[in-house]
Amino acid sequence: MPYLDLPFDADAMLAGLKPWIECESPTFDAAAVNRMMSLAAYDLSQMGVVERIPGRMGFGDSLRVRLPHPRAGEPGILIAGHMDTVHPIGTLAKLPFRREGDLCYGPGIQDMKGGNYCALEALRQIAAAGLHTPLPVTVLFTPDEEVGTPSTRELIESEARRNRYVLVPEPALPNGGVVIGRYAIARFNLRTTGRPSHAGARLAEGRSAIAAMARRILDIEAMTGADCTFSVGVIHAGQWVNCVSSSCEAEALSMAKRQEDLDDGIARMLALAGEADDVLFEVTRGVTRPVWQPNQPGTMQMYDLAREIAGEMGVELPCDSAGGGSDGNFTGALGIATLDSLGVRGKGLHTLTEHIEVASLPERARLMAGLLLRLE
Repeated sequence: MPYLDLPFDADAMLAGLKPWIECESPTFDAAAVNRMMSLAAYDLSQMGVVERIPGRMGFGDSLRVRLPHPRAGEPGILIAGHMDTVHPIGTLAKLPFRREGDLCYGPGIQDMKGGNYCALEALRQIAAAGLHTPLPVTVLFTPDEEVGTPSTRELIESEARRNRYVLVPEPALPNGGVVIGRYAIARFNLRTTGRPSHAGARLAEGRSAIAAMARRILDIEAMTGADCTFSVGVIHAGQWVNCVSSSCEAEALSMAKRQEDLDDGIARMLALAGEADDVLFEVTRGVTRPVWQPNQPGTMQMYDLAREIAGEMGVELPCDSAGGGSDGNFTGALGIATLDSLGVRGKGLHTLTEHIEVASLPERARLMAGLLLRLE
């Protein structure tokens, strides 16, 4: 097979990936994300005409490239990735891009700039070899996946509907496997409103929004069970320590394997709203990722092909349904054949130890190239 002979080189790929990693792009910093999109746009310009889609809702831009193809306009393959990360500006000081033996570190290198770069390199090597994909290929990079894709879900779903297959280069599973289904996820905005007072002279007159939120957080996380989990990951409150806090805001996340379990969890969360001891507790629904049911026929046919290609490479490729949402939730839930976690192998995503296995760069690029050349 021609993809087995494509000259993927780990050192060259690391050199190309380095500027991407050193361009920090936290989701909530639209200007930073747009700087990253400009780097990616330059690299993508070798593939075709780059469309820059203006951001909205305060988020950064998106990039779309429809590669030239004799069958342009027909349903083909969508490569969908995000360029935002969870790491704030300044993380490079603590987590610099660096290679240590077989590992390479850096913010966003695993989730998911490494996988996106593998996809780009696969397309670049296919073109350089004079090969042609049976189906037209579209690449879409978006700016807001790490906060639930509030501004680009419609764009992703619209592009997916134009295509027959969706490839998502999110990080590989811990065993190197790919994802063929994902759990449902719901986000919630929480707010307590109390009554201010002087914390020293008039403590008893106040009603602390912070204390009320703390109690609610314990209630929320205690609802976690085998079918549905709950966690609170963000909290903001207070400005003066000598004032009883009058407001507190937080964000919660719930995840379930089945949609009915998530729906039940949503109902339980919303039921917590109300007033107690003169403190109002409000719960507002945030963005939701639907269940992507595993083992859909189109997805499994694509997985069988991917496993065959990996076997030709001498690599095992297990599969599983997974927690941790991705934009594959949206495309898979639409019933479109979707294969997720095609990206690099590594550990520590979303932490200050985030790294990849260098050998997985050429490996996953070759797997991507094989899929692009054999899907029809």
